Amino acid sequence: MTLFTLLFLTALAAGTLLELWLLQRHLRHVAAHRDTVPMDFADKIKLSDHQKAADYTHAKGGIAKLEISFSALLLLLWTLGGGLDLLNRFWLAMELSPLLSGIAIIFSVFFISSLLSLPLSIWRTFKIEAAFGFNRTSVSQFIKDLLTGALLGIMLGGPLLWVILWLMHSAGQYWWFAAWVVWMLFSLVLTWAYPRIIAPLFNRFTPLEEGEMLQRIQGLLKRCGFTSDGIFVMDGSKRSSHGNAYFTGFGNNKRIVFFDTLLDSLSPNEMEAVLAHELGHFRHKHIFKQMLLMAGLSLAGLALLGWLSQQIWFYQGLGVSHPSDANALLLFILAMPVFTLFFSPLGSYLSRRHEFEADAYAVSHSNGSHLIGALVKLYQDNANTLTPDPLYSMFHDSHPPAPVRIAHISQQCGG
Repeated sequence: MTLFTLLFLTALAAGTLLELWLLQRHLRHVAAHRDTVPMDFADKIKLSDHQKAADYTHAKGGIAKLEISFSALLLLLWTLGGGLDLLNRFWLAMELSPLLSGIAIIFSVFFISSLLSLPLSIWRTFKIEAAFGFNRTSVSQFIKDLLTGALLGIMLGGPLLWVILWLMHSAGQYWWFAAWVVWMLFSLVLTWAYPRIIAPLFNRFTPLEEGEMLQRIQGLLKRCGFTSDGIFVMDGSKRSSHGNAYFTGFGNNKRIVFFDTLLDSLSPNEMEAVLAHELGHFRHKHIFKQMLLMAGLSLAGLALLGWLSQQIWFYQGLGVSHPSDANALLLFILAMPVFTLFFSPLGSYLSRRHEFEADAYAVSHSNGSHLIGALVKLYQDNANTLTPDPLYSMFHDSHPPAPVRIAHISQQCGG
């Protein structure tokens, strides 16, 4: 056993045990507070809804334990278990060009992994989500989404993989910088194209109808100096009763999108407050800052990959006997999350800080009590627990826990 193999196994075991321990802490914490609504929500949320959220959290936690364990086992099978070596031998026997065989190996790994994970996805959608009244996805819609996603992945991922592998083979020592430039351009084009081209493949988007809601939103946009390509309603209800809102795209191709389920739940005042929060992200340049951060991390990651791809111990330590560009890229994608898991709290901290800033912006440009009312309805309608375990939340939640967030908004309101 090489030193890197030992390091990999140690990190994988530590990360898996940490994930399972955090999840168990979370489930115990939620169960311990199941029978009492937190004081700040006692006059807003019924005990039955609070208990439903606790039971929903417990049900999701049960399948999450299986997913954590399965992911660790699958990673071991692909690497030290010889799965990648087996696929390599199969595709090399086809006598394809190095580029085509590399693309075939990478797609094969993701296809097989997705296929093996499919039963858990089906169970989550048609058992857990359905049991709590959230699932509205038909079997035919589920299959259509799978096929559309797979086709889109091939159409977009195929050319990108071809370019990256070609650069690894032909662009010399600093191929990773050229690959980073390609990745950044690809990400920007994808972000620009998503609202008009990609998202409509999965959902129908219709302009928000004339009325009080549209007038209030247009007034808010004017006050905030925000221009967009339109305000749209997405038919999210054809898959789930969960509600959400977001804006997407950049430049002149920005769109504001509301789930139709959200429109059914919130009043015009509350919708205005929710949109003000989303505009807060825009005004504070959170998306731009996230893109800069991801650009820096991806550059560092590709530079690291450029070095690792030349190290024979990198392949041997992960159970691969045939060094190649495709194997280097694949091993990096598979193994890197094992080591980056421990930095999750930092990402959660940055995301929560952005949420606090967006909430403060919403309070200054709409009404804090309406934002609180909207959030309470969203917590209730989506069965989000009000009592997450603090340590689990620090690792996994991009948004502040409900009591902390509501208290922060109340403080901004002067209450």
